[in-house]
Amino acid sequence: MNWDVIEGNWRQFKGKCREHWGRLTDDDLEVIAGKRELLAGKIQELYGVTMEEAELQIRTFVERQRSRRRPGEAV
Repeated sequence: MNWDVIEGNWRQFKGKCREHWGRLTDDDLEVIAGKRELLAGKIQELYGVTMEEAELQIRTFVERQRSRRRPGEAV
């Protein structure tokens, strides 16, 4: 799964992002609107991590989502 898939299905992934990063508000997720750079910036701001750490968290999140999908399941 790549970020284009997540961005295209943002409504489905908003809840998963909120579960993973509990400090994100619904308003944050609306503004982010699937834009990876905005998500990374918000993670950096809310969690006090570097941009590199925020990107690592996003990569880990994407990989975790990929591994949770069942064969034939739509994204």
